[in-house]
Amino acid sequence: METLRLLERLYRKASEEDTIIRRGGRITEVTATHYRVRGLSAVARLGDVVEHRSRHGAKLGEVVQICEKEVLVAPFEQTSDAGVSDPVYIRGAFRLSPDASWRGRVVDALGRAIDSGPTLHDGETPPGRAGATPGALSRQRVDAPFRTGVRVIDIFTPMCFGQRLGVFAGSGVGKSTLLAMLAAAHAFDTVVVALVGERGREVREFLEDTIGEESMSKTVAVVATSDESAMMRKRAAVTAMGVAEYFRDRGDRVLLVVDSVTRYAHALREVAIGAGEPPVARGYPASVFTDMPRLLERAGPGSEGAGSITAIISVLVDGDDHNDPVADSVRGILDGHIVLDRGIAEQGRYPAVNPLASVSRLANRAWNDGEKALVMRLRAMISRYEETRDIRLLGGYQPGADPDLDNAVRQVPLIYEALVQSPQDGASAEPFSDLAQHLKKQEKADG
Repeated sequence: METLRLLERLYRKASEEDTIIRRGGRITEVTATHYRVRGLSAVARLGDVVEHRSRHGAKLGEVVQICEKEVLVAPFEQTSDAGVSDPVYIRGAFRLSPDASWRGRVVDALGRAIDSGPTLHDGETPPGRAGATPGALSRQRVDAPFRTGVRVIDIFTPMCFGQRLGVFAGSGVGKSTLLAMLAAAHAFDTVVVALVGERGREVREFLEDTIGEESMSKTVAVVATSDESAMMRKRAAVTAMGVAEYFRDRGDRVLLVVDSVTRYAHALREVAIGAGEPPVARGYPASVFTDMPRLLERAGPGSEGAGSITAIISVLVDGDDHNDPVADSVRGILDGHIVLDRGIAEQGRYPAVNPLASVSRLANRAWNDGEKALVMRLRAMISRYEETRDIRLLGGYQPGADPDLDNAVRQVPLIYEALVQSPQDGASAEPFSDLAQHLKKQEKADG
């Protein structure tokens, strides 16, 4: 009887710590992005983490396909040191254990510190809670607006706590700078930044210069650079969401910035095609358009009594094509979109936001009646000004023939000047007042 009790204690300890009894298998095939393992089919589940033992040490991977006799593993690191017959052990589902002490730190996609700070302290993750999306009817309603400090956004596409907004832009249009300006908003308790597939050279510049020391003190940065494996780039966005959920469940108002969801989709595509899934839309497999909403729906207001996750999702528009499958899919999931226009950037107007193409689906909950009426008038003036640009350049405009157009020609350039803003200018607390003061100042100067 005593022997039986001892065996039971050993089995429980092995189950909890995964140190004595391990289920394992052997590698049977290695490719550039995956390897196959025989012996784990009966116990493995999709998403389980496995540990590959080689002469260079232990490295982790994730089960992405299960067959009758073999499982397919996508490693978090390169497969260059994986060989046939190497042992592979199953570790179970991936568990992330964020803690409040992670604020001000930089971690990789697996939640390991990559800065020069002390060892990270793991918090407690309630069983079965990680990655759970709040039920549709248990979520709080989104009704509390806030100021981002960016005039063009606060006027034309105002935001509410718990909203999910996309920033759609091609490369080199000022997307990263705008994201950093939004990350500096004082309305949030915690900021989580996911740099997915970012250039390694720019990571320190973005965190230290663009975000800055003050904002970094309340920020958790999750980084996976472009040279890392597809699994690390895929996991970075998921890890950032898990960290944001931890702080949301503590009652914090969390800002989540993902730069960019397009590179996340590229990583999903690489893993799925490597697993043999056929492409269906411009090279993207169907699972990409299943995994993206599964991730993005986790953001938003929490359950009653919890905080909220306000998500700013960057969408890198390939070739400036806003009908790209990723951009089109994300646009339908989010609660609005901000469009950065290359033509505006080439004129030197930053942030290069196109107010006519940008929409916030929760704007009516942020504007009062007077602000809403004013914004509608501003949009109408800007539309009239832009649609007659070619005619005016050709000399077809005659002042006095159309009073509305005369007003647009006089006012819209002043409005554009008032919307120009850089990170060094600081946040704008009262965007409508700033706009009015700028217009009055110019009228006095012209008068």
